[in-house]
Amino acid sequence: MKKLFVTLLFCAGLANVGAFNQVFAQEKSANPIATTYQETPAKINDLVHTKLAVSFDYKKRYLYGKEWLTLKPHFYPTDTLRLDVKGMDLKNISVAKNGKNYPLKFSYDSLTVAIKLDRVYHNNESYTLFIDYTAKPNELKTSRKHGKGLYFINPDGTEKNKPTQVWTEGEPESSSVWFPTIDKPNQKTTSEIAMTVPAKYVTLSNGRLASQKINADKTRTDTWKMEWPNAPYLFMMAVGDFAIYKDSWHGKEVSYYVEPKYAPYAKDIFGFTPDAMSFFSKITGVDYPWNKYAQITVRDYVSGAMENTTAMVTGEGAQATRRELVDRIHNDFGSIHELFHQWFGDYVTTESWSNLTLNESFADLGEILWAEHRYGQDAADEHIQEGLQGYLGSPQNATKNLVRFYYHDSQDVFDGVTYQKGGRILNMLRHHLGNDAFYKGLNIYLTTNAFKSAEAQQLRLAMEEASGLDLNWFFNQWYYGAGHPELNISYSWDETSKKQSIYLQQTQSGQIFTFPFAVDIYVAGKKERHQVWMRSKADTLTFTLPLKPDLVNVDGDKLLLAKKTDHKTIEDYAFQYQLAPLYLDRYEAIEAATSSQKTPLGQKILLGALKDKYFGLRLKALRALNMDNDTIRTAAYPLIADIAQKDDNPLAQAQAIVLLGKYRKPTELELLKQALKSQSYTVQGAALWAINQINPTEAMTLAPLYEKDNEGDLTNALFTVYTANAGDDKWDYIFTFYMSRFQESRYKLTDKFAAYIGRIKSQEHALQGITEIKKLGVEFKKYVGPQIIAVLTKLKTQRAGLNDTASASAIDDAIAEINKAK
Repeated sequence: MKKLFVTLLFCAGLANVGAFNQVFAQEKSANPIATTYQETPAKINDLVHTKLAVSFDYKKRYLYGKEWLTLKPHFYPTDTLRLDVKGMDLKNISVAKNGKNYPLKFSYDSLTVAIKLDRVYHNNESYTLFIDYTAKPNELKTSRKHGKGLYFINPDGTEKNKPTQVWTEGEPESSSVWFPTIDKPNQKTTSEIAMTVPAKYVTLSNGRLASQKINADKTRTDTWKMEWPNAPYLFMMAVGDFAIYKDSWHGKEVSYYVEPKYAPYAKDIFGFTPDAMSFFSKITGVDYPWNKYAQITVRDYVSGAMENTTAMVTGEGAQATRRELVDRIHNDFGSIHELFHQWFGDYVTTESWSNLTLNESFADLGEILWAEHRYGQDAADEHIQEGLQGYLGSPQNATKNLVRFYYHDSQDVFDGVTYQKGGRILNMLRHHLGNDAFYKGLNIYLTTNAFKSAEAQQLRLAMEEASGLDLNWFFNQWYYGAGHPELNISYSWDETSKKQSIYLQQTQSGQIFTFPFAVDIYVAGKKERHQVWMRSKADTLTFTLPLKPDLVNVDGDKLLLAKKTDHKTIEDYAFQYQLAPLYLDRYEAIEAATSSQKTPLGQKILLGALKDKYFGLRLKALRALNMDNDTIRTAAYPLIADIAQKDDNPLAQAQAIVLLGKYRKPTELELLKQALKSQSYTVQGAALWAINQINPTEAMTLAPLYEKDNEGDLTNALFTVYTANAGDDKWDYIFTFYMSRFQESRYKLTDKFAAYIGRIKSQEHALQGITEIKKLGVEFKKYVGPQIIAVLTKLKTQRAGLNDTASASAIDDAIAEINKAK
């Protein structure tokens, strides 16, 4: 799920701030190509109903469970059953008949249990097992942080300012850590979960809250019933101190669970949900299919968010005050992603992880459709472009099919191909068929496969039934093939024959793509559209025109999932910015102008983009300006000042304020002080940073006024101002802030932190800071060890200049320890 954040210049830390991500990407790309075919899980027995009674041992981090699991043979008679059971103590497995339990023989290897049933069962009869077990998620050996299935958060209450919570995360196959099941996506079961918890806490699970019972031991038992079948990985529980805001949609409960201090803002955070439910119900022709919808924020969540049926879970980062929400532009995309899953993934579920595209590509498309609906075409196109760049940014993505039958681990399929590429493939299909046919196809797919599992061919058949078109060509190359077109585009105009030629060449290795696209030709200010197809590695398009065109715009709809090398001139891009209507038309022109800022046309495009109707492009232009170019610097100044004062988007306004700070004009101090009154923390942070560029003494006078109420970029600005100017009196504030950051964020701040340590008088504080920098270098040596050593080496020179031999010696020891670390 993507969110749009502004990265202000005053927030920059060490030069190599991407080191963590770069190394992770290198390690991932080094994985060998998978050669093992992943079969769809065989269905010997089918889940029918799962009944659980669970309680929690917070001290031991255990779940005590009793399960009544009803199953039936899928087709062939059988007297055996294999269940996924990860890391549990199994006390009793019995067949339940007529109110009595009859023990069964079983063999358990810590991951699955093989059970010998009491007799042969046929597919016209069901049977129920009783299982008494203890789940021990913290003792489970797993290589993935989200493989534990069940999470105890601050169970002893020893972590200050962190609530005590229990929650689950089941995808892809971790639900079997907390209850025995057939943990495969092609299984579906109804459920009943009775949770016994401390009476002071609230609970959430799938379906409806059927009953609550107060117990004598200050506990309460909540029973949740899910009366429609869903896959085991979509089961969920959450327990903790939450405030609940009750909303509704067409008479169904819609609820938002947040930490109590965010209760006044719950509707601000999630209040768009009923409108989104209406929108998705309308376009699919299937009303929201469940009896309730809840969204809950939990601490230390191990994934972005999870689409559990009727009960979405997300991390605490979703919580925000109204002031924080001012800066969170398009903040709803993550929640929208999970909501669309209630149709695509929950109502109809992928029959195997190979076909995960039926879940995640649709959820990604849901973000695009919602952006278009709520925010307009520019916002949707921006989201499409961001996702495309995310997909293209990892070269290994081009080697992977969208429907992927070969992989090492199911988690490997959760990647930029399944999400970003898949969402944009669906968007291409939508435009190729037209909205009416595409949405009819969605309806056929959903109603035909309701409460079942499906594969991509069933989506193809639904779209063919709706449109009447053969779509094998589309699915064969985009779903069952890898890569994308790498399209080289060049042009020539013959004045004698009045012919415009377009030369197209697919330069990628691997398959040659077939695709339709639009060519827009602008002559004397008027556009004429030509719909064409490319079906070969190279092609030439020729058009007879009355005059030399002002612009030839290939892929006029800007829909093609491709890497394009377009040999337009800066003159072409100047026309494109003025004449072509789409976000990507203007985006491409700004990109071209960024590298042509020494030319009058490049400058004209960038300066014009400062007035673009869409804030994202104003922001892009602001970030692109070369402030070392005197012409740009002079011409842009009044436009930047205007944005800094009047722009209705806080991210664009803040970036303009940062640029004003680079002018270092004392006459702007009053404007910047006015910006400090903004409701936007980002604008305030930019203003404080800019004031510090012009008058550090003034910045130090103003900064303490914001120590009690600061978030995000304002918090970062305080750190920047203090580390640049403050003395020992601000040690406690600076050190506390530094240590409160996660490791990657702390790394980005280390350069400034070390510069501050280099000048303070207190040897005790200097040694304290050196110790923490050393710990970062030791723990993350493989990612940032050399960078940390460089920071420490510079710091040693500074401390030695203050005759602080103890700190200099401590730095030598720190560097030696980092070098020795594994």
